[in-house]
Amino acid sequence: MTSTRQATTADAHAIATLLDAFNREFGSPTPGPTVLADRLAQLLAGPDTVALLAGQPAAGVALLTLRPNVWCDGPVALLDELYVTPHQRNLGIGTALLHAAENATRQVGGELLEINVDGQDTDARRFYERHGYTNTEPGQSLPSLYYYRELNDSTA
Repeated sequence: MTSTRQATTADAHAIATLLDAFNREFGSPTPGPTVLADRLAQLLAGPDTVALLAGQPAAGVALLTLRPNVWCDGPVALLDELYVTPHQRNLGIGTALLHAAENATRQVGGELLEINVDGQDTDARRFYERHGYTNTEPGQSLPSLYYYRELNDSTA
């Protein structure tokens, strides 16, 4: 079984390096590891962000944000990122990180873990479904959809 640990602010650069590699692998924009490390150091110092690492050196990361919610007694967790380096995939690291994220959510009294997955990312969808996640609400037959809008000056 792969061991995981909760990251500290001292791990910000290692996490940033993994997240930067994640975005580069999938052709998504990234501000680079230096900017990400600065942001992560600030976020990890507070109570609303949890990062989990697997491997030494780190071969995978799960990044959670916690928020209050009117429908739950405890916080709702959003799995913002789950990434395993390509040469370490299919070794159980992703599963270990997902289980660690679930446990971290429970430890803070959370009852719900949400995950957003790109529609075309069939591998990720299969992974989460294999672990019991669904994209339909109880009693509904159509999948949930994620909407977003960037709120910068050009959209005002």
